[in-house]
Amino acid sequence: MGFMDAVKAGFKGYVDFNGTSTRPAFWYFVLFMIIAYVAATVIDSVIFGQPSFLYMATSLGLLLPNIAVSIRRLHDMGKSGWFLLIGLIPLIGLIVLIYFYVQPSKMADNIYR
Repeated sequence: MGFMDAVKAGFKGYVDFNGTSTRPAFWYFVLFMIIAYVAATVIDSVIFGQPSFLYMATSLGLLLPNIAVSIRRLHDMGKSGWFLLIGLIPLIGLIVLIYFYVQPSKMADNIYR
């Protein structure tokens, strides 16, 4: 799956919390989000002098697709989407989630496929 295919799939299934998302599809979508945030920050800084409206609009627009892709990535490893709540624990939660996201797909006996 290429970059554009991953971004299209992320937005196409932005409210679909069922199924799976492969590791490349997840990381390509994360790359797209980083690019979008940087672009919004730069444009906001040029127009308003500080990140404000466009950055907030980008954040709100990408919130639901990000949650959906993250849950589908956890499903691809055989984990429940509720593991996403581990991210609420400062620093340790982020490290645990990144560890989960880099794991290979679990093909055998995956109940989410």
